[in-house]
Amino acid sequence: MIVVVAGATRGTGRGIAVALGAAGATVYCTGRSTREGRSELNRPETIEETAELVTAAGGTGIPVRADFLEQDQVAALAARVRAEQGRLDVLINDVWGGDHLWEWDTPVWKHDQDKGLRLLRLAIDTHLISSRHLLPLMVENEGGLVVEVTDGTWEFNQTRYRENVYYDLAKVSVNRLGFAWSNELRPYGGTGLAVTPGFLRSEAMLENFGVTEDDWRQAEADPAWMVSETPAYLGRGVAALARDPDRRRWSGRSVTSEELAAAYDVTDVDGSRPRVWSYITEVLEKKGETGWQAYR
Repeated sequence: MIVVVAGATRGTGRGIAVALGAAGATVYCTGRSTREGRSELNRPETIEETAELVTAAGGTGIPVRADFLEQDQVAALAARVRAEQGRLDVLINDVWGGDHLWEWDTPVWKHDQDKGLRLLRLAIDTHLISSRHLLPLMVENEGGLVVEVTDGTWEFNQTRYRENVYYDLAKVSVNRLGFAWSNELRPYGGTGLAVTPGFLRSEAMLENFGVTEDDWRQAEADPAWMVSETPAYLGRGVAALARDPDRRRWSGRSVTSEELAAAYDVTDVDGSRPRVWSYITEVLEKKGETGWQAYR
């Protein structure tokens, strides 16, 4: 299995890359942060670390620096995959990088517009540019898979305003891209869908709460944190999906990590099966805790 993970530096992208590595895949781990230089997020995680984790898990990790807003860099990535592998089986569109650009509970007339528009470019344009250059290689063979990673399913986001117009538009749009690829790949036997993790214990989130993966339950956080998940949880679900010969049944859908876990009988690293989206809708919202603080 030949895979490109666009946005593999940390968080969900890293979790998916490593899980696919555990399935024996060759994974091109792409992003902007390397040991030679960091992205504008200025975080320590690097694509080289991700590639090493992929290899340690049993796959082959290949780090490639690429800014997915730069057409020439993505075209060069596609050319390299073609030259080295001759095909592409799976594309994971996980580029985000917008956490520093948006403000909670801020109407459009108060939100910094330059930051908001930059967020949209990072969240949406990158996925379009990735697909523009990498899908031509994928459709040369039948059965390719494109996974769009977002926050919240189409159904969830459709009836809930996601904090400000820029974030809301970004996350709804990425869900729609999963649907778009399901249509564009159909003539080639391919599958396109969108997936969402739950409340994610990413590197940044653990740091934000001043805890580690070993003592995360001690964080002073909202109730949904107690049913949070590691990046490996969605990663394992996506890896199982990628190996499923009947995966086209998912095409066009927008699904959660818990749905994939139930379908493929996978668990998080501690053996649990977190259900944060169900907890939000079946518990918190019924208690009247409908503000985003209840499930961010």
